[in-house]
Amino acid sequence: MPIKATLSADAQELTIRVVGRFDFSAHQEFREAYERGGLTPERYIVDLHDADYIDSSALGMLLLLRDHAGGDTADISIVRCNADVRKVLNISNFERKHPVST
Repeated sequence: MPIKATLSADAQELTIRVVGRFDFSAHQEFREAYERGGLTPERYIVDLHDADYIDSSALGMLLLLRDHAGGDTADISIVRCNADVRKVLNISNFERKHPVST
């Protein structure tokens, strides 16, 4: 399960792209994506365009990212979700805490 992280040129935005299944098998790779190099960007984008599955452990990973990024004041957007992934995020009320877009 590849996780691809891209830091903006000004190091203020980190985009984490998830490909395939977003489940517990991605835990270490997802965590390394946002902890790498000790950088602390101001914004995080989680791109789920290529994620075809998401489960409760992935929701937990998103919460860990939120904690890492500053808790309730963290600037995290979850973008480009397919219908199935968006349904899981809606059921779990993630859109109330962080913007979720298709």
